[in-house]
Amino acid sequence: MSRRPLTARGGVRAAGAAVFACLALMTGVLFARTQTDTGPRGGTVSADRPSAPSTVGAGGAALPSASARASASASASPRPSASPNALPSATVRASKSPTVKKPPAAGPGERTMTLVNRLDQTIWPAIAADPVHPVKATGWVLPPGGSLSFTIPDHWDVRVWARTGCDFDAAGNGHCLTGDCGHFQCGRTWGEFPSTLAEFNLNAWTGMDFYDVSLVEGNNLPMWINSSGGTSHDKIDANGCSAAGCTRDANATCPAKLQRIRDGHVVACLSACLVFKTDQTCCTGPNAARPQCVPSSWPVNSAAVFKKAEPFAYSYVNDDETSVLTCSGECDYRITWGAST
Repeated sequence: MSRRPLTARGGVRAAGAAVFACLALMTGVLFARTQTDTGPRGGTVSADRPSAPSTVGAGGAALPSASARASASASASPRPSASPNALPSATVRASKSPTVKKPPAAGPGERTMTLVNRLDQTIWPAIAADPVHPVKATGWVLPPGGSLSFTIPDHWDVRVWARTGCDFDAAGNGHCLTGDCGHFQCGRTWGEFPSTLAEFNLNAWTGMDFYDVSLVEGNNLPMWINSSGGTSHDKIDANGCSAAGCTRDANATCPAKLQRIRDGHVVACLSACLVFKTDQTCCTGPNAARPQCVPSSWPVNSAAVFKKAEPFAYSYVNDDETSVLTCSGECDYRITWGAST
């Protein structure tokens, strides 16, 4: 189903609208949202696969493969069931606050990205690579309390998400129960929805970065983004709170019609678009214009559920006013998975 890109969502008031108009002209489409809930978006996957999944935990230490962890520890994420669309029992209780080690120094024209897991389950972060500005890896694993950092290029246009319940063979092929892309390294393949997304367009317009958390495609895990090192004030604090509220688990308040359930637990909350697949709920076709895109008219208002859980995140495609975040001056970023404590 069609999705409008980040830079063309429109509706930002006054000066914001002008900024996005210029950005759309200068940078083009950031993300072409055409994925459905039935499988990962098509695309090429990097041919450079490790002989075994290269996994990094807290402090950059190598970790065993998902299969090895599953057999060695009863607390490891469950193996996928026969159905590739099945999802794991998602636990969103915050683990002990991780100690984030000093990230590597970024070189000229580079930034630093840090990923932090504050959940009590293992997650497998991934990115859909920007082919114009590639990075060395597009998949990682983070145990509870783990963190890792890596450098990213300027002018970076990507999505970042976390997978759960993954199992890979020695060649890095396998599946995850949420956010699956079919490989440990996702390359240029997007993960399956529903999944919570971090979206970035760096140095997109006169040195300004645009970024956001998006629940437009549904929620699998709570997430927030912090910026640092730039000249802009970060509107989100280190605990995932903003002036509008703190980060909560949308699965905990998800209406029955939007729930995805496994083993008696709500493990994901789908958007109304993913459930009903209509122009009305997806804001497409005759409902594409802002006056016709009205979440309160949907059979179930998923936008209200998502906005209550993460007040700073995109809750539907036209939710620009309170969801677009910016940073100027070569900013670094930290993505945290977890709920505010």
